[in-house]
Amino acid sequence: MADNNNNDVINDILNQLDNAKKQQEAEIEPTPEKIEEKAEQPERAVESVSEEAPAPAPRPVHRQLEKRPRPSAEGNRDGAAAPPPARAPRPRVNESEHVRNSAAVKRNAAHHKKKKKKRRSRLPGVLILTVFIFAVSICLSLVIIAFGKDMFGIGKDDTTKMIIVPENTNTEQISQQLYDEGIINSPKCFQLFSKFRKTPDVYLPGEHFVSPNMAYETIIDTLTNEAEEEKKESVNVTFREAITLYEAADLLEQQGVCKASDFMFYFNAGGYGNRFEDKLNKNTSTLRFADTRMEGYLFPDTYTFTKEMDPEQVCQKIYYNFDKKLTDERIKKMENLHLSLDQLVTFASIVQAEAPNREDMNHVASVFWNRLEHEDAETVGMLQSDPTKNYANYTIKPHMTVLNNDIVKAYDTYQSKGLPPGAICNPGIDAIDAVLEKMPSEDYYFIANIYTQKTYFSKTNDEHEQKKAMVKADEAQYEAEQAQKEAEAAANE
Repeated sequence: MADNNNNDVINDILNQLDNAKKQQEAEIEPTPEKIEEKAEQPERAVESVSEEAPAPAPRPVHRQLEKRPRPSAEGNRDGAAAPPPARAPRPRVNESEHVRNSAAVKRNAAHHKKKKKKRRSRLPGVLILTVFIFAVSICLSLVIIAFGKDMFGIGKDDTTKMIIVPENTNTEQISQQLYDEGIINSPKCFQLFSKFRKTPDVYLPGEHFVSPNMAYETIIDTLTNEAEEEKKESVNVTFREAITLYEAADLLEQQGVCKASDFMFYFNAGGYGNRFEDKLNKNTSTLRFADTRMEGYLFPDTYTFTKEMDPEQVCQKIYYNFDKKLTDERIKKMENLHLSLDQLVTFASIVQAEAPNREDMNHVASVFWNRLEHEDAETVGMLQSDPTKNYANYTIKPHMTVLNNDIVKAYDTYQSKGLPPGAICNPGIDAIDAVLEKMPSEDYYFIANIYTQKTYFSKTNDEHEQKKAMVKADEAQYEAEQAQKEAEAAANE
């Protein structure tokens, strides 16, 4: 009975394997899930069988089994042993097919895993796209914020700047001009904003004062509309050649334009964005008089101001005029002569104070050029100009809170060699051009008759002393003649 039971179990297992094989072959396109289930099915069957009936202990297999007599059910009448019942042949499992089926299952499982990996490999691409979209969104947000700040003037400089609007200027031209002056950051944004306005923009020619912290709307209103408040009274102020900053400040206060002290402060402060300011010496001499640091840069001319005008606007108009006079051609000549802008203006201020006309200015400038370039001459590199001595004693000294003799001495060219630390007055364009012309000559001395305005030049000091005596005699004779005329006029009365 034990053998029969074992045979039944084995038959059961073989039948299950056959059924599994038939089911696998019947499926046309097996899914990965079915393949895995089929792969696990035999194992589960074996496990279930092993749990239900333990495998019999292995016994030696013999080719010929010993025949043992068994009692027959009907009885053995002859007393002979009945032959044993025929045992069912054990079906043999095709091991090669089982191996091939297992390999196919593994290949299908591996293919399924590759598909999963391909699906997973899309994840980095999605992440990169997400990061890219996020970065673009941030950049667009920053651009919009920047344009918004520029449109409303948020966080920008509040310094007022003067711009000159030409005739028939359109929005594109004015936006580029505002961009060049540092008022706005985007001409295209300004043009777009102007298009959305309901009223057409007609820009008024002339001088206008705007600042970077103004909104686009305010800038356009300033450039297109006249002020609603009553216009202030205009004032024409003329600054003569050789005027000093102190004299100019007093003149502005007398005309009611602004206070003298305010003008001196803002004019010496500078920083109005003009081109010539970039060419100023960053490290000025410690011997330069600070209260007249920008002496020489007030260009002599006639200016139109208004009563009680902002002193910064007054200074900007003067700076703007000087910047226009300092052309590219003059800058090129200055650089060819190896002069800095401060040296040019200081040199020209001395020529302006010494000579009455352009012809004499050229000759006077040549004398100073000779003295500067030939320190081995009789003059030993000293300019010996009376106007410099007068400026040191009568302009600088009275305005010093604490007397500094080193500064006074540096401005006096009778005591110091070369050019003084700063200009002694504000020269006109003729004096500047006379220095830049650098007329050749062999003269080292000159003297002018203050009454006849005639200037005499000499090569040596001996010649100079002779001409000096002649000029003094002429001046004495002129004074005597004038005194006699005044006496005769008084007697006739």
